[in-house]
Amino acid sequence: MRRVAHLDMDAFYASVELLRYPQLKGFPLVIGGSRRSLQDPETPLSEIPVSAFPRLKDYTGRGVITTATYSARQFGIGSAMGLMKAARLCPQAILLPVDFAEYRKYSQQFKAIITEIAPVMEDRGVDEVYIDFSQVPGGQREGGRVLARLIQKSIFEATGLTCSIGVAPNKLLAKMASEFNKPNGISVIFEDDLQSRIWPLPCRKINGIGPKTDEKLLGHGIRTIGELAAQEPGCLLQHFGKSYGAWLHEAAWGRDDSTVSTESEPVSMSRETTFERDLHPMRDRAELGAIFTRLCEQVSADLQRKGYVGKTIGIKLRYDDFRSVTRDKTIDEPTADAQLIRHTAGQCLKRVDLSRRLRLLGVRVGSLRPVQNLELRKDPPPVSAEPASLF
Repeated sequence: MRRVAHLDMDAFYASVELLRYPQLKGFPLVIGGSRRSLQDPETPLSEIPVSAFPRLKDYTGRGVITTATYSARQFGIGSAMGLMKAARLCPQAILLPVDFAEYRKYSQQFKAIITEIAPVMEDRGVDEVYIDFSQVPGGQREGGRVLARLIQKSIFEATGLTCSIGVAPNKLLAKMASEFNKPNGISVIFEDDLQSRIWPLPCRKINGIGPKTDEKLLGHGIRTIGELAAQEPGCLLQHFGKSYGAWLHEAAWGRDDSTVSTESEPVSMSRETTFERDLHPMRDRAELGAIFTRLCEQVSADLQRKGYVGKTIGIKLRYDDFRSVTRDKTIDEPTADAQLIRHTAGQCLKRVDLSRRLRLLGVRVGSLRPVQNLELRKDPPPVSAEPASLF
């Protein structure tokens, strides 16, 4: 019987920081912004007084959150949210800078532990993986719970970090199951559990259904996965297209034949938004500029959180007549830097028609590579002071 696990490290970056700063345990903690000095070099990290750490309320800038502890998330704070917005939700939260070198070190460590136990592992970024339990000794015991417990225990003993694991007949269901019992939990799903544990969930819980699709599903009166499964396939194909409509039907029935691939790497990462009203590039320039900057910052945060950089930066526009255009540019060195992404994407805007109203704006970074496989410069290349964007 096929058994696939999805392992997700619990608030990974924040958890790594708490290993260095145990005195911050229990406080709402946000990771984001630029690197900065926190203490006298002579003071051990664990002895820095809590009062010496910067608070979110004192932050000024346009940075975004990389991750946050669960105590901070209770205030509505989430990944890729602007730090200024987060400061309004939880001003007392402690703000720490990102340290990707440290996070990559722990990422490589926990993945090495996994592959010693279960060698067929698909790397999905810095903090999550898929694992094929099917042929691993003990991988079928209690539906995979025994092996999941061994992996969870081994990672904690070696690193002090916790993770959540979902085990299911395939990757689609395993991804959903790993969210059931966070943090530090294990959830096991069998095929017979589909109606009782999967169908009552909202459609957004399916990895691959985003906010726009969910909104469209709600427009058709489809709120839960069970209601999606009850739809006639022909109806889904009519409203969502042949390929995506067919996938929606299969996903609602918990079907996924994709393999756990040891060579899998994402090709690109993107962020896009559809406006509540059509915006004009000239008359709504300030609003579009703010949205454009936020999309670039969110893509940057996604890349950094997953441990990737890219060389091809592009834009996507959809006009008021529903016509879409894309443009991209390849830069010399791969990057995840928000400012450089914004600058390069802005240059792409010069190559499109900006005389019509826009329904949608998107930013994409492609030609991705894992950061750990590259010798990157510590600082991104300088960005020209000349304005690159038309908004």
